[in-house]
Amino acid sequence: MTTTHVLTDTGVLTGRSLRHISRSPDTIITTAVTPIALMLLFVYVLGGAINTGTDESYINYMLPGILLITIASGIAYTAYRLFLDMQGGIFERFQSMPIARSSVLWAHVLTSLVSNMISVAIVVAVALLMGFRTSASVGAWAAVIGILVLFTLALTWLAVIAGLSAKTVDGASAFSYPLIFLPFISSAFVPTDTMPAPVAWFAENQPVTAIVDTLRALFGGQPVGNDIWIALAWLVGILAAAYIGANTIYRRRIS
Repeated sequence: MTTTHVLTDTGVLTGRSLRHISRSPDTIITTAVTPIALMLLFVYVLGGAINTGTDESYINYMLPGILLITIASGIAYTAYRLFLDMQGGIFERFQSMPIARSSVLWAHVLTSLVSNMISVAIVVAVALLMGFRTSASVGAWAAVIGILVLFTLALTWLAVIAGLSAKTVDGASAFSYPLIFLPFISSAFVPTDTMPAPVAWFAENQPVTAIVDTLRALFGGQPVGNDIWIALAWLVGILAAAYIGANTIYRRRIS
């Protein structure tokens, strides 16, 4: 099967998934509502009592973590939609057609990428209204977008595993809850040196902290140091492992 054939099949199936999203935009709105509510809570209720050890506004400090929570919330819908397709028998119908097998999964992944980037754009727009300001250059913005895209792809392939493996609808989407909670045990909302030693150790050595610190430095026009390499290593490693795991499970399910 040629690369052109694979790309064409993926494009057609992605269009199908995106049409489903356009007919129910509430999924994008719902994904953006929780992070926006968290921003309002932290900035206007809790922010005044939090000392970040910097002179920057709290909305600037916490926005990177909010963006990761936005994406972690959104990928639950990928697992949900994939589970419904599996239960509805549409995968079996696809297998009877001359289409590339990989295009079925990639269509869900690309749909997740598009919908989550729209949710992220909505959250950034609200953050700007709340006072978020950045000195990031065009190159820094490109790096921010690249990291968020890589983060979305990594988590979406994890969602594919959940969607293929789940036994119930609730089980398909519930896996995202720990991912949404992870930024709270990181440098996303408070410096890690304010935490008890065991919690601080975990926070400093989990992937979200390196990603958040990198995004914060890029938004602030500051040097990213080694954080960006640690973040990229985590993201590429998770993406590779999730991609291999998802495709292995997929082949078993359709064989």
